[in-house]
Amino acid sequence: MSTAPRRAAFALLAFLATPLSAVPLATAIAGEVVVLTAGAYKPILLDVTGEYETASRETLGISNDTAGGVSARIGRGEEVDLVVLPMAGLAALEAQGKIAPGTAVPLAKSGIGVVVKEGAPKPDISTADAFKKVMLATPSFAMIDPAAGGSSGIYLAKLFETMGIAEQLKRKTVLVPGGLTASRVDNGEAAMALQQISELRAVRGVQFVGPLPAEIQNYTIYGGAIPAKARRPEAGKALLLFLQSDAGQRALAARGLEKP
Repeated sequence: MSTAPRRAAFALLAFLATPLSAVPLATAIAGEVVVLTAGAYKPILLDVTGEYETASRETLGISNDTAGGVSARIGRGEEVDLVVLPMAGLAALEAQGKIAPGTAVPLAKSGIGVVVKEGAPKPDISTADAFKKVMLATPSFAMIDPAAGGSSGIYLAKLFETMGIAEQLKRKTVLVPGGLTASRVDNGEAAMALQQISELRAVRGVQFVGPLPAEIQNYTIYGGAIPAKARRPEAGKALLLFLQSDAGQRALAARGLEKP
């Protein structure tokens, strides 16, 4: 084994064996750790960046896309050190040989929520029937365009079909190709927005109404894995371990996500 890989392996082993506060994760793995993530998990990565970079002496390079966009980019062979996707997406990529076998680890459980403009009355979405009435009454709402491959948009489109209100909602739906749907409430384009809770809470100027009621809620389990073409797989593994630490768990709670 050459000097650089051997030193990287020693750094990772030290991380596994020692409390996070006592480990310089990658004193010898200097450089950038490149992460490609589905949007729902991006706020967590941003929240832990400072702590991770201080502890590891690494720099995080974070890029995000819809779940479908991330899958497509990894499928095309984009070189990143860590990818974060719904676990089903990681399993599909592993079956295609695009993810290093056995590296996928669950990181977070996310539900879908609702926001309205800051200061606006909060609608009652406590039950499925109440939510249906709110959707029919709202003048406009934003959601991720299902065609863009976002998990919340795909689920909501099916939910509205099941509830029998898809046609009535078409004229007032603001379809967002990617990013933060709540920004369309903040700028006045929509009265309400629906998306993964962590993404809703990343926008100022809106207030969180609550999660979808339990009977129609859809939870997505997000996980991290090492792509088969990762340039620095050991650095990706070290970051994956960090995300499972207390620091990662605190960030989950602050953003409205749960342990998987």
